[in-house]
Amino acid sequence: MPLKTLFLNPPSFENYDGGASSRWPATREIESYWYPVWLAYPAGMLEGSRLLDASPHKVDAQQTIEIGKEYEFLVLFTSTPGFQGDIKLAAAMKAANPKLKICFVGPHVTTLPEASLKEGPAIDFIVRREFDYAVVEYADGKPLSEILGISYRDEKGLVVHNPDRPAVADLDALPDVVDVYKRDLDPRRYNVPFLLYPFVALYTTRGCPAQCTFCLWPQTLSGHPWRKRSSDAVASEMAKAKAYWPWVKEFFFDDDTFNIQKARTIELCEKLKPLGLTWSCTSRVTTDYQTLKAMKEAGCRLLIVGYESGDQQILKNVKKGATVERAREFTRDCKKLGLLVHGDFILGLPGETKETIRRTIDFAKELDIETIQVSLAHAYPGTELYDYAKSNGFILNEGTQMVDDMGHQVAMIEYPGISRDYIMEMVHRFYDEYYFRPKAIFRIVKRAAFNSTDRKRLYTEAKSFMKLRAQRNRVVKETRGLQSSAGPKPPAAGPGVDSKTPESVSA
Repeated sequence: MPLKTLFLNPPSFENYDGGASSRWPATREIESYWYPVWLAYPAGMLEGSRLLDASPHKVDAQQTIEIGKEYEFLVLFTSTPGFQGDIKLAAAMKAANPKLKICFVGPHVTTLPEASLKEGPAIDFIVRREFDYAVVEYADGKPLSEILGISYRDEKGLVVHNPDRPAVADLDALPDVVDVYKRDLDPRRYNVPFLLYPFVALYTTRGCPAQCTFCLWPQTLSGHPWRKRSSDAVASEMAKAKAYWPWVKEFFFDDDTFNIQKARTIELCEKLKPLGLTWSCTSRVTTDYQTLKAMKEAGCRLLIVGYESGDQQILKNVKKGATVERAREFTRDCKKLGLLVHGDFILGLPGETKETIRRTIDFAKELDIETIQVSLAHAYPGTELYDYAKSNGFILNEGTQMVDDMGHQVAMIEYPGISRDYIMEMVHRFYDEYYFRPKAIFRIVKRAAFNSTDRKRLYTEAKSFMKLRAQRNRVVKETRGLQSSAGPKPPAAGPGVDSKTPESVSA
């Protein structure tokens, strides 16, 4: 028998969505949780294992420590914002169960393995990048010295980095995550405001060939090489999921980029169509009309789309590989087909100015998509954006504070000529200007009027959003008052970003 293994997405800040598939770890404006897909794969390979997703299931730190007493091996998925809390939790779990072996996985420890081991003495080893087979090999008794892709301390206490493990090539050989969900998770615990409730999320591919400088996952965990499951394997798992949860309203394909290959997307849609599912997925604006049409006919309802900015130069600066005009055409195609769009925007990317922020807000209002998310640019270790911001002196406090005491995002990058407080303030204004328009209000009221379930959900979400909005407005006012009393603020260190020259932000 393998070691009795606990796969843990750890508790953290209240309502914190912190890892194991959350691409932007933080406490959201509205309570949201993504499924711990990455942990589900190895959990499905080890007999006697358990996948514990603490935050959505309201399992606190003390309860987690008690559960840990029953296990021999812990695999904890950590994140940069949550790392300090996670190493304290690991220490407490080992103190309560001294025989417990502890492994940390995730983008943070992939990028900073040696520093992580030094900061977290309770950690026995780290798996860099994809960790499916490495943790299974350890649970099955393979010595640390023989496991590819790990970092650990030797007998002298020196950190050893074993050679990298090749990326998983045969995704069909991995287990179906829905079997682990059925065993260990409750889909009713997961909520994302723009998805139908309840929903179930999983992957059909790994990796993303796009080169976006800010994107955490392809640069640290999943990699750029794009690998796909066979369409038959995906259709088989979806049929199983439908049988497991006939009451689930929607399935979500949480791939880095679900539809990046036209032929594969159309082939998969042909396999999904007979199942009669309602599903949503990620998408790039480069997806053409024919592919979108095939998706709609196969049951696709909504696309999550990274527009990022309405300024073409900023898109070039971050190597987005798309244009503002193409984004407009894509959005028109979606509306023509009846596909809804949830748009993601980021403020504070290289080249940002007051004028580019205004351009992005106006662009979002012009697109007039169903829902939006506005994030602050975060320079995560391991990304090209981090290297650029650090080398130019744009990261404040050496990037140690990405979230506040409640887990909400805080600005960590500041450029000459535009303060981080201004960017934060514009995040709030972005939401206000977008959602307090007559068109947006009408959409929300219409949903509430015709669907009693949506009405209750919208009311709860609106209360949460307005409460956080009031808190943030107070912070903005307090910050302004402190700045006024302190006098003018000196510019950030390092050379400025010339918004006319994309080469200035290339690696």
